[in-house]
Amino acid sequence: MCGIAGLLGPDGDDARMAESMASLLNHRGPDGTRSWSESCSKGGIGFGHTRLSIVDIIGSNQPLHSDGGCVLIVNGEIYNHLQIRDEERGFVFRTKGDGESILAAYHSRTDDFSWVQRLNGIWAFALWDSKRELLFLCRDQLGIKPLVRTITDEGTLLFGSEIKCFRAHPAHTPVLDVEALVARIAYEYPLDETTLFQDVHSVQAGTIEMWKLNERGVKLEAAHRWVAEIRKFSNQSWSPHTDASSLLESLTESVADRLMSDVPLGIVLSGGLDSAMVAALAHEASERTGYPLPACWTVAESENNPDWVAAERVCHALDLEHHQHILEENAFVNSLPDLAWHGEDIDFTVLFFQPLFAKMAESVTVGLCGQGADELHAGYPRYRDLEAHRNVVSSRLNASEHPFATSLLSGPIDQPGWRANHNPEVAFSDLETTLQYELDHGQLTNFQLRLVDRHSMAHGLEIRVPFLGSSHIDAAKQLPIHWKLSNSVEKAALREAANLTNLPKDIVNRPKLPAGRATSPTLIDNLLHELKGHADDYANDIPSISRMFDGQPEISLGLRLFRSLHIVDGGLGRHGKGLMSLLEDVD
Repeated sequence: MCGIAGLLGPDGDDARMAESMASLLNHRGPDGTRSWSESCSKGGIGFGHTRLSIVDIIGSNQPLHSDGGCVLIVNGEIYNHLQIRDEERGFVFRTKGDGESILAAYHSRTDDFSWVQRLNGIWAFALWDSKRELLFLCRDQLGIKPLVRTITDEGTLLFGSEIKCFRAHPAHTPVLDVEALVARIAYEYPLDETTLFQDVHSVQAGTIEMWKLNERGVKLEAAHRWVAEIRKFSNQSWSPHTDASSLLESLTESVADRLMSDVPLGIVLSGGLDSAMVAALAHEASERTGYPLPACWTVAESENNPDWVAAERVCHALDLEHHQHILEENAFVNSLPDLAWHGEDIDFTVLFFQPLFAKMAESVTVGLCGQGADELHAGYPRYRDLEAHRNVVSSRLNASEHPFATSLLSGPIDQPGWRANHNPEVAFSDLETTLQYELDHGQLTNFQLRLVDRHSMAHGLEIRVPFLGSSHIDAAKQLPIHWKLSNSVEKAALREAANLTNLPKDIVNRPKLPAGRATSPTLIDNLLHELKGHADDYANDIPSISRMFDGQPEISLGLRLFRSLHIVDGGLGRHGKGLMSLLEDVD
């Protein structure tokens, strides 16, 4: 796991620039930074890599090279790399790590795209084929690992794990994308491949892009969606008596795959059903694989907090080692600037992520979490009343005086970074459509997975997501819709599977709570109360969207902090300042 950065263009053969870009991501890879560059017929290519050593700790430094003239940088883990090694005996492997399996799969390809389907894991990679002078950019099936890109006015493609790495290039200046911001405020997550930065887009999850350089700069030759859509709930005869065990086994298999590590590994345990299920399967997964049994980590604002109490019950019932940490009273004031800097978004009430991951990183390098279960199994409270949710999103768009709000209500948007019809009446028309929309258009990739990736990697901690393993996805998509949400009980089938574990019944039946406010409600509310006057003032910073902040003071504060850290002064030299200095120092 690591940070990757690079450039392809007229000035691409600049190893120092690639290394400078990667150095802005050294929090993702504290174990060393390397770079490489090469000239080609129309310019050059440069790769930068900052490493977090997890598999083949001494070897596997990147970029990785093949005898066939290919060079690779990758952020992620390939869980079936041993299988690929066994199948590709004609490929000359130079390391014992998992990344080379990508090069081996590419060298055995029969076309430009299907070879990616052999990979089982989480990844974002850049692969340069020097003989063909082609650059491949690719993300895993659900975008668990980030990969963003932009093109300079001079025609150079910049790409990397986080947007901040682009600031090392003199031709890039960060600019707020107000259109993407309108959507972010209304829907509560960025849509499609948009970011809050103008002309900066994500590579679509489950997609491989092929880039080439010509006299006018870079050109996207092709983009191929290499995975089938996660859709259709076909097994209408699903029964907890005959099928719950298969659903549980699919998750057990995913947990077992994700124990692969040469460094210590732990479990993020909130006390909710999802993380509790990961913990409940730890013993079985450890026995199957031979990897050590992981311990659990929990943070909360007091020992009376429901999450704290529930997590204690889980670990006691499962006989798991448990590390607990009480949040300090000023934890959020101190960590909020870091949250905004690393998150590259306007998050606010998920503040507990920073102290949680910081505490875990003191002892382990890899963690397992429960993210993804809510999107697959209909876990969010809003799914119980989609009419109310449609009305909330529509009312926010109607409150905006920015013309792009009307575009979102009108139908598909024909602009780079946008896909499909985002009209709330269409997107959230029924539960099945809503679940598919949130899988495909941002809730999972651009919010939940972004949060976990950015705030864990801020501390050199890799987080893996067992619920999004291919075996569990395949099992979950077979569930009929009434086994996802039935009689206002969310995750009905998943709870039946949980009943087959040693989890206490009150944990199995525990309702979904919002992660941030469940863990630290008093600390968050106190901070919002203290800053309410500031939030009201900041809501007028951009007049065309000021009314969208009604009832959302945390979004007004989050946007102000985002602008201060990422837009003012070109987004450089401001990380490390105090919260109030950042909030007040915005033109």
